Amino acid sequence: MLHITNGDSAADLIKDAVFSGQILSWRDVLHEGPVPAGLSLTQLSDVRASYIAAQGWGALATVKASFAERDETLTRFREHEEIVLWFEHDLYDQLQLIQLLDWFYGRDRGASRLSLICIGEYPGIHPFHGLGQLNPDQLASLFPVRRSVSPKEMKTGHLAWHAFTSPDPTEIEKILATNISALPFLRNALLRHLQQFPSTTNGLSRTEQQILAAVAAGHHGPGEIFQYDQSQEEQVFMGDWTLWCYVKGLCEGDLPLLAVENGESFYLPFDGPSPEFGAQKLVLTEAGQSVLADESDHLELNGLDRWLGGVRLQYPEAIWRWSGHHLVQS
Repeated sequence: MLHITNGDSAADLIKDAVFSGQILSWRDVLHEGPVPAGLSLTQLSDVRASYIAAQGWGALATVKASFAERDETLTRFREHEEIVLWFEHDLYDQLQLIQLLDWFYGRDRGASRLSLICIGEYPGIHPFHGLGQLNPDQLASLFPVRRSVSPKEMKTGHLAWHAFTSPDPTEIEKILATNISALPFLRNALLRHLQQFPSTTNGLSRTEQQILAAVAAGHHGPGEIFQYDQSQEEQVFMGDWTLWCYVKGLCEGDLPLLAVENGESFYLPFDGPSPEFGAQKLVLTEAGQSVLADESDHLELNGLDRWLGGVRLQYPEAIWRWSGHHLVQS
């Protein structure tokens, strides 16, 4: 049996629940960085490894080796009687799920059965954020109710993945206009992804907006900003390190929107948070106050070069923005 799940925390829980078989952590933070269309799994993993290493999240050789080991385990799936996909309701997980469903779509699985466990709540746990909140007994209780992945779920995942990786983000809007209830958490996840496009109002993504709002509300430390951001999400999906990379980005540019109170550069240590890191106090700059008040546009002040799925946003070239309801090209 092969168990595939989102990351190491859930993988450790599955191991502690004493399930037989091999456990595979998918790990990739697909809501950040390039995920271009038309690539094989190996080619895409190389793109992802280069991006992750460039963010300082690991040495390139180490990250590439991790992806290669992951992909090799997946390609040997026919060695297992059953493949069980363990996922949650948030954007991080739903993107991993549709990537896997797309990969399995139309592929001869032989005698191997593909099963799914995907939850958005658990009795007695409020708020529910993910599998990592469960103890081994609670996790084990999900196993007997797993079900085979249906053709409709497979097709929905396949179509959604192709929309997510398309260079035209309106493909996502087209998917959202169809019935995708076969994957009940996918709609909200894809909508949350679209909210990461720059706003038509001030050029901020939803995450950037929440970061500036946190500082304006008096939450000045990196940990406080992260907690505030989490409190604003309907389904928490972003880890602390990813959020702090956004904070770092807002401290940079021609007219930074954030600054460290003591005038030093924002310090984001590659080897993990430290007391010095946590002691930093972020404040809004004059530009940050203006953008937060919708009086200025972040992109006009600082430009943009960012990937969201298959879309590369490069301002001042024509880019896609989010109006709050739909995408607008400007």
